Amino acid sequence: MFVLISYDISDDKRRTKIHKTLKDFGTWIQYSVFECELKEKEYLQLRYRLKKKIDITEDNIRFYFLCKKCQDKIEKIGDQNSPIEESVIL
Repeated sequence: MFVLISYDISDDKRRTKIHKTLKDFGTWIQYSVFECELKEKEYLQLRYRLKKKIDITEDNIRFYFLCKKCQDKIEKIGDQNSPIEESVIL
């Protein structure tokens, strides 16, 4: 399954932990957004790991599941290959 994951984490330490966890499962495409191609078991593992790291009263993580037809409609404008500076998030 193709999943777009976005997060809004106010605490720097927690945000760094979330970012590092997501890097194990997908591709960092924007500051708080990852694209992941996951099997069901991987998704459940990821969700479990993320849930343990957040403060549910302050933080927000969203999972957007895209079907193959929707994936084919993703439009990109600009340089998709430019790396984002690690120091910006960490």
